[in-house]
Amino acid sequence: MKPIAALLLLALPAMAAVTGRVVNRTTGGPLAGATVELNRLSENGVEPIGEARTDAQGRFSFPQDAPGPQLLRVAFDGVTYFRTLAPGAPTSDVALDVYAASKQPGAAKVSKHMLFFEPSAAGQMAIQETFLYTNTGNTAWHDPGKGELRFHLSAAAGGKAQVNATAPGGMPIPAALVKTSSADVMAVDFAIKPGETRFDVTYTVAYTPGEPYEGKVVTEDENTYLIVPQGVTLAGEGLSDLGTEPRTQAHIFGLPGTTYRITLSGAAAAARDSGAPGADEPDNGPAIEAVPARINGNAVPILGLALGVLAVGFALLYRKSRDLPAPAKEANERGRR
Repeated sequence: MKPIAALLLLALPAMAAVTGRVVNRTTGGPLAGATVELNRLSENGVEPIGEARTDAQGRFSFPQDAPGPQLLRVAFDGVTYFRTLAPGAPTSDVALDVYAASKQPGAAKVSKHMLFFEPSAAGQMAIQETFLYTNTGNTAWHDPGKGELRFHLSAAAGGKAQVNATAPGGMPIPAALVKTSSADVMAVDFAIKPGETRFDVTYTVAYTPGEPYEGKVVTEDENTYLIVPQGVTLAGEGLSDLGTEPRTQAHIFGLPGTTYRITLSGAAAAARDSGAPGADEPDNGPAIEAVPARINGNAVPILGLALGVLAVGFALLYRKSRDLPAPAKEANERGRR
């Protein structure tokens, strides 16, 4: 038995080293002298394993990894970048990309803006705004003083909203908020890295069927949509009726301008089954104080394109970030910028 046991032990994989390289993708060169952190994600949260400094070629090395998922983190130009290493994933020659930061948007823009209105029979209406930022450039937009996203928060929301942000390849985490000089506009401090960054803003207002509801768009959006679930009717001047999304039967309207005045009737009956945030769910997000707005242009695409995009967009709208495992959420909280 002893020889067999020894063979079994030899057959077990040894703890491999974690090696990689940090590259500044803005310049294309290595990032020397950077501090890379290796963390283990466990039931107890984020557990630091160690730190390593990159050499002249941007390379780093840790003697060994740890069981379970791990998280690499490095900060550059005021923005933190991270990469998750799933169990069984390669741990050698891991690429960790960073970008120079700028206070100017550069190539970052809102490619999609979706407002989902979900009135309930209980006299409340949950509103979720999803912003999809696309950054096709090679710099990160980071303006902590003014924030990167601005959104209008109606006074009817009572100064409360929940904001989650998702970095490219990351998971939703609570985003930092910045007050503006306007009374009904809130800014979000979350760096827009190259790739796609998503913001989900949710809040609740009082709902009376047939009572007008007004809003405005502060960001310069390429495409803005107003969406209501099956069983709810929306009407308003200047909207483009894009029909219903085939799978969910949600009704979609294009907003060509920067303000809207709509009336709604009916109530969402089965929204809970879809996992959409609702008015009768507890507000687990951070309370914020209201602040104000202005608006800029939007363009409405043809029906086929809109429905094709929103078939995917609806899955995004309905995903619940609050269901994230606690370790993953904490890890991303540390590396959100």
